[in-house]
Amino acid sequence: MAENGRVLLVIFMAALVTYGLRLGGLVLAGRLPKTGRFRLFMDALPGTILLSLIVPAALAAGFWGWVATAATALCSLKTGNVFVSMLLGVAIVAVSRYFGG
Repeated sequence: MAENGRVLLVIFMAALVTYGLRLGGLVLAGRLPKTGRFRLFMDALPGTILLSLIVPAALAAGFWGWVATAATALCSLKTGNVFVSMLLGVAIVAVSRYFGG
């Protein structure tokens, strides 16, 4: 029974820290500079986070992972439709796996 109490305490503490970070971000967002180098940094942040998620997955997937990544990026740039771009990338990987690539 004591083990369950510790588990619940850890879950509660994790939730407290998570929501504390969110609240801190909301409170601090109004005080951050909105011009200059910091603005450039904040504008580039979403792209860098996206790349940090995509590149390791593409490396792990091998050649066809890179082909799918490139096709997804090109389709997204050309059409502006992220959903269709993702479908294209998934289709390339699925077809390559189906044929043993």
